[in-house]
Amino acid sequence: MSLDWLPREGGLKDHDLWGDEFLGGDPPTVQYELKPIIGPGGEQVDGLYSAWIVLDNAAQLNSYTTRMVKGVISGFHRASMDRRVVAAVFTGAGNRAFCTGGNTKEYAEYYSSRPTEYGLYMDLFNGMVDAILNCKKPTICRVNGMRIAGGQEIGMACDLAVAADTALFGQAGPRHGSAPDGGSSDFLPWNLTIEQAMWNCISCELWSAYKVYRLGLVSKVAPVLKDGDNFVRNPLVVTDRYVEDGELVYGEFVTGDAAKGAKAFLKAATYDYSRLDAELGRIIWTFTNLFPGCLIKSIDSVRQKKKFFWDQTKLANRHWLAANMATEAFLGFHAFNTKKITGKDVIDFVRYRQLQAEGHPFDEEFMEAVLGKPQ
Repeated sequence: MSLDWLPREGGLKDHDLWGDEFLGGDPPTVQYELKPIIGPGGEQVDGLYSAWIVLDNAAQLNSYTTRMVKGVISGFHRASMDRRVVAAVFTGAGNRAFCTGGNTKEYAEYYSSRPTEYGLYMDLFNGMVDAILNCKKPTICRVNGMRIAGGQEIGMACDLAVAADTALFGQAGPRHGSAPDGGSSDFLPWNLTIEQAMWNCISCELWSAYKVYRLGLVSKVAPVLKDGDNFVRNPLVVTDRYVEDGELVYGEFVTGDAAKGAKAFLKAATYDYSRLDAELGRIIWTFTNLFPGCLIKSIDSVRQKKKFFWDQTKLANRHWLAANMATEAFLGFHAFNTKKITGKDVIDFVRYRQLQAEGHPFDEEFMEAVLGKPQ
């Protein structure tokens, strides 16, 4: 039976809220690219794509500026509204980092001591996490290098993650003047045990891709280092499953001379992401061969558990993070931003605690006593 008698509007409506004003251009920026879906035999599928949202600030380890935050929001919204897009891929430029969080230079030189301004910035940050969690396409974090601090948080907002085996994961907040309240304190207890989540949030310890894979924080890990024509695993990490002194050391870092040699190899090695992208392609091909409505409903049902805790705390965290810009964040970000001058990227924590115990007011004398001095 024909349904031609039903009245219909001609053409397709445009549901985008933004144009391209926050995407593209010279770094630091966010790039947006459509890449064709590729089948298992290497065949290109006509008219279907993955949307790549790329943090393009490799010179600053893909830390995001205010404009880049707007670009991420715009990119995920654009992917969500594009009928041709099967999945959204979130990654970074270069081979050193996916993202190391907010741009410390911008934090130190503009937002520190301006809590109201930082509150406005946090409204944008919360919108960035919301844009990922609300995207009506599956979202995959392609972890091409360090995923640290806010980078860890926006990465965990994605549905799945595939990682280069050179990637590093962790938080930086309590060491550099903040708290992991941009998602890590909400998402990590879902991915890890409560004590693992606690230690990861507060210790500022870096974990390898193999360790977080063992703990269930990423879906796939692939080697990206080449020795001649051959792929080799990251030599900085133990990848044999064995027990030492009763403790599993798979995924832990090697030490001593082995670590020195590994770091030298990493610095000089050729990086090849073809295996990582093959894993990514297999995931996207799986998505391509599912009912899109059933797929996104299933994803939204699982996301809702993450969103529950994120939505409970994001506004209170926004206000605390803003207020903190007048005290500990001011010290932490300025210490990091002036490390080339002082030789240190952190304050004198012992002196800070001593002055605090004495009831010393948080004034210029206090700040001068704990910040590093020019060398």
